[in-house]
Amino acid sequence: MNKSIRQHQTKDGFILEYSIVGQGEPVLVLHGGHSSCYGELGRNELTARHFSVITPSRPGYGRTSKELGESLIVACDSYIELLDELQIPQVNVIAMSAGGPSGIHLASRFPNRVRSLVLQSAVTQCWLNPDDKLYKFSQFLFRPPIEKYVWTIIRLLNKLFPSFLLSNMIPSFSKLPKEEVLPQINDADRRKFKSIIAQQRSGHGFLIDLVHTGKDATSALAAIKCPTLIMHSIHDASVSVDHARHASRLIPNSRLCELDLWGHLIWLGTGADEMNRQLFSFLEAANDHQQSANS
Repeated sequence: MNKSIRQHQTKDGFILEYSIVGQGEPVLVLHGGHSSCYGELGRNELTARHFSVITPSRPGYGRTSKELGESLIVACDSYIELLDELQIPQVNVIAMSAGGPSGIHLASRFPNRVRSLVLQSAVTQCWLNPDDKLYKFSQFLFRPPIEKYVWTIIRLLNKLFPSFLLSNMIPSFSKLPKEEVLPQINDADRRKFKSIIAQQRSGHGFLIDLVHTGKDATSALAAIKCPTLIMHSIHDASVSVDHARHASRLIPNSRLCELDLWGHLIWLGTGADEMNRQLFSFLEAANDHQQSANS
């Protein structure tokens, strides 16, 4: 299916890059870290179920202006501008991983524009502290221009030794031992993983994410009014399942779906089909409810 890559110029003159693929009910996907509108995580499954998938490159990623990451308010305003340009009055939102804070603030600030919210492996509370070694390591490794060379090396390993790279990246995604994880990832999933890595870059985006994911989102979570599905693996080593439980306690109309999947990338591996079944059941129910309300 053809994917259209476009650019929206905001009222302040900044660029918001985005992609559109598929036809049907619109879904706004807020991607995770090191990704962009070119990423395809979960997209094929959505289009196969007749959803139109709109994916903006979040601030600092792809060709989107880093200035839109000045705050989550500024970023979310740009997404609403985009929906206005596309003449989409209301949308389902899927926020993945480090895209969690964007989805949370969008749903809380614009209740009339967000029909439903899905948080997948999402950051919902303070993620990394500036004093943490991982924070400092990430801030150094994934800042321009260093990130360009880091990802060049990773992509080379991905091309030449994909199994080696996958095996060595598992501990960053899963609390389970490699010996338990590898049998859960078939050849098709390995190809998907290879494709994901091939498209990744940090740009200025991950440094912006480190700031945004360090903010307290308690009031924003409590203000969300739309139906919310929270999906998270209990074995996630990248973003603890505590984030999902935290969001579930605060969002009034939410359902927590704790998944016994291998780790952070819940879109891949054994059990991903069941995850998708629950996702589409939720999205279709949200759309049916809205259609009933409009009739």
